[in-house]
Amino acid sequence: MENNKAKMNEKEEIIFNSIRKNPYISQQELADILDLSRPTVANLISGLIKKGRILGKAYILNEAKQIVCIGGANVDRKFYIKDKAQLATSNPVRSTQSAGGVARNVGENLGRLGKEVILLTACGTDSDWEAVKNASNTYMNLDYVTAFPSIATGSYTAVLENNGDLLVALADMEAYDHLTPDVLAKNEGLLSQASAIIADLNCPKETLEYLGSFSEINTIPLVLVPVSSPKMSHLPERLDHVTWLICNRDESETHLKMTIASDEDWRLAAKKWLELGVENVIVTNGSKGAVAANKDEGVIFEPAIVIEDIVDVTGAGDAFCSAVIYAWLERKSLQEILKTGSVNAARTLESEYTVRQNLSTSQLQKDLEEFK
Repeated sequence: MENNKAKMNEKEEIIFNSIRKNPYISQQELADILDLSRPTVANLISGLIKKGRILGKAYILNEAKQIVCIGGANVDRKFYIKDKAQLATSNPVRSTQSAGGVARNVGENLGRLGKEVILLTACGTDSDWEAVKNASNTYMNLDYVTAFPSIATGSYTAVLENNGDLLVALADMEAYDHLTPDVLAKNEGLLSQASAIIADLNCPKETLEYLGSFSEINTIPLVLVPVSSPKMSHLPERLDHVTWLICNRDESETHLKMTIASDEDWRLAAKKWLELGVENVIVTNGSKGAVAANKDEGVIFEPAIVIEDIVDVTGAGDAFCSAVIYAWLERKSLQEILKTGSVNAARTLESEYTVRQNLSTSQLQKDLEEFK
């Protein structure tokens, strides 16, 4: 029997022997022993399961409550125009490719911040998914991703001007139509153990309705992150089971059927979301900042942090959402939550990566102290 099992590397042997000695050892304790992050340890444990060294996933699921991110995980292709953009002709560019998607980006941010994350998404069996997987599996558990051979992995193509502003974006998100309630129902045990469920509006409306009912029945916090104004049509009819809604001005205008032209309109929009049943809401407004609201703390404003040399705007919104969720899970005040989101977004604007590569809990704390 022993010979049929795949060999373990040095780190896996340390984890295996530690669990053998103490089956109740936490992933954080293992991380401290190995001087690794907890998400990296979770990934190593997943490898031990696949090698047959640990039977089943009960150890991981019972050890700590994970954040489950549901929605987009795709390839991001970015084309930076070198000169002034011209239509109907060829434009010289430089290009990059990386892993993206709102749910995946949020998951990577949170994974880099030490949270244990599981990603639920739909993908193809193609090279694009291999690229996404290779870029993501250090920061989140991908064991529950559903692959469909007949579809293409999602892709997002952005054309940016030389100052970093978005000129046009093209999104192929048909893969996420396969994220049906039936697919998620196969993971109800996993969802019922979550510390929070985060879903982006790439998910079909019926799936978000399902998640709303599920979170209400199981008292699991539900965070909804819109993707764009057109995707606001996916928002569930009932919002009284939504713990957090993090949206921008355009998305609020679309759903609330109002124009946000003044600070008074902005605050009114936040109040309208509360009236619709949302427990906590944030409405961002680009360079003007963001307002947050709940019934206990009222409506709070946080100005945007001015970044002189913006490298790339892609991913800043996801960075904001991730840091908001992180600060909320750390039980910060509404003002602190807003500040944390703003700081992470600002630092991401300075990076050419969709998720900044130096993000960690210690770095985020340093950034917060710098922007006090």
